[in-house]
Amino acid sequence: MLFRDSAEAVAAERLSGALLLRLTEQFVHVHGHKPGPSEVRSWERSIPALASALNDAGLAQVEVLLEYGLPLNSKRADAVLAGVHPETGLPSYVVVELKQWSSAEPDGDDPSLCRIDSYARAVLNPVDQVRGYCEYLISFNGALSEHPERVSGAAYLHNATEFGVSGLFEAEQDQYGQLFIGAQRGEFISFLRTKLGPASGASAADELVNGKIGPSKQLMAVAAQEVREREQFVLLDEQQIAYRTVLNAVRRAKESDHKEVVIVSGGPGTGKSVIALSLLGELYRQGTTALHATGSNSFTTTMRKVAGARKREVKDLFKYFNSFMTAEHNSLDVLICDEAHRIRETSANRYTPASNRTGKAQIEELIDAARVPVFLLDEHQVVRPGEMGTVAEIKAAAAKKGLHCRVVPLDSQFRCGGSDAYLRWVVRLLELEPGGPVAWEPADTMQLMVADSPQELEAFLDVRRSQGYSARMSAGYCWKWTKKVPPGQVLPADVVIGEWERPWNVFGDRSVGGAPPAALWATDPAGFEQVGCVYTAQGFEYDWSGVIIGPDLVWRGNRWVTDRSASKDPVFKKSTPDADVDRLIRNTYKVLLTRGMIGTMVYSTDAETRQRLRALTGTASSVAAM
Repeated sequence: MLFRDSAEAVAAERLSGALLLRLTEQFVHVHGHKPGPSEVRSWERSIPALASALNDAGLAQVEVLLEYGLPLNSKRADAVLAGVHPETGLPSYVVVELKQWSSAEPDGDDPSLCRIDSYARAVLNPVDQVRGYCEYLISFNGALSEHPERVSGAAYLHNATEFGVSGLFEAEQDQYGQLFIGAQRGEFISFLRTKLGPASGASAADELVNGKIGPSKQLMAVAAQEVREREQFVLLDEQQIAYRTVLNAVRRAKESDHKEVVIVSGGPGTGKSVIALSLLGELYRQGTTALHATGSNSFTTTMRKVAGARKREVKDLFKYFNSFMTAEHNSLDVLICDEAHRIRETSANRYTPASNRTGKAQIEELIDAARVPVFLLDEHQVVRPGEMGTVAEIKAAAAKKGLHCRVVPLDSQFRCGGSDAYLRWVVRLLELEPGGPVAWEPADTMQLMVADSPQELEAFLDVRRSQGYSARMSAGYCWKWTKKVPPGQVLPADVVIGEWERPWNVFGDRSVGGAPPAALWATDPAGFEQVGCVYTAQGFEYDWSGVIIGPDLVWRGNRWVTDRSASKDPVFKKSTPDADVDRLIRNTYKVLLTRGMIGTMVYSTDAETRQRLRALTGTASSVAAM
């Protein structure tokens, strides 16, 4: 959070002019950059409205937690009010979403989405937004998970009149989501009095802040229930917008002869696969014909195994991008293309029968297969030559067919402890954006360490596993991979660094000597004994990530140098330009460095590179960082 104090103190800080300065300073410390002008204006106009309502309600001692960060997530609730319930005397919490809006209207027939003049795209109704925050907090904060009745949610549009936003009241309201406008200030004050008493809220706030953070709901662990039974994930803000945008497109397609394309674009950990699974589950329950497709053997195989463990028809929902070469036009209602950045120029390869060689681009095949093709992608995760799934390519293919294309960007991320600062640090480290590497500032949400040896890296991760966390080691593709292991033999130790030797993950779809098949390396506990590569790690997450940077990327002088001769990746041909190899190697390490949910430990095989990493992380050695 950026600020915590009593409602009385918040009002006093605001009057003295110190509040904005404190919020700005803390924002820079937490996020690594200055807040935007719109955010500062929001603080300046909305926080006084809330503080005034609390003080007028006689709740001056209620604790106000401003810009409260949601666990394992980069999202922030505008305010969480902590106090004592006036009747039970027990801790009570109100999550408040503050809006300056004076006018807004529902987006078409869906009151959960709305339109306001200052945004080009539909945004989530504040009632649904604050409800999502309440449900998410209950799911992940130990102080609330056993006591969901202690939480309430309210959206306060302090500038709005009923005339300006009357349509927003059509959205469902409940304990976790109620809507109040400026014209209902008295009702908002009465609501606050029913949830909070005049006593000090300091103890309740302590209990919330110190509540044990529950482990993230691992994507694969809940896939079966998600697809077959009920919704397991809480979708927030842009995730909910993406979800509803697709469902609304499906509804329009059913009501008329309608076809449109939806693109959901976001970086690592923004929840693209969670949205995909949530959509597939909902469409499956509705009886809508829908399939999930990726270009990832690991992801598809894992989904088939976990989600389709007991039902063959569920297993059959998961396909590959090249499965639609001969699909009939609009034979599906929805095709969900997850990890669409892995779309290739064509589905055909040397094994494709002549009868299936249509000459169509893979993007066109996927668009043609369904009335609502959905593409979820991260343009910075392209790691192989020939991968071409970008927003521009898909929009161009849709325009060529005269189809409307809706783009929903995802900004908030849930991986790496929800730390936007860490993701920016990785991108700057690898010089994938201008400015060059910057020093890492330690944060509570994400831990970063540098190992002095692969032995130290493995031992550190093993301790975390003994504590109940998931952990994996991965490396750049700098060692030859033995892909054929004779029956009865164990995996050979291909990854050799000094006296330390470990095997690559299994190549293929059968376990070898107790090691899981390649597709299950990231999710099977036995995968820890092998070193994973980008092709088995991409699309997955684990609590702790150990990353070995090989000799294909080293620091020399004042810059990174890629050595294509050190790469053993067979996808790099002699014809692959040096610039492409350089970009793809850097993208590879970006993927590997962004798999961890809680922390990452890095080891480089190069001494100068290790020294540079230590300097950037501010530690003389990794022991000091631990």
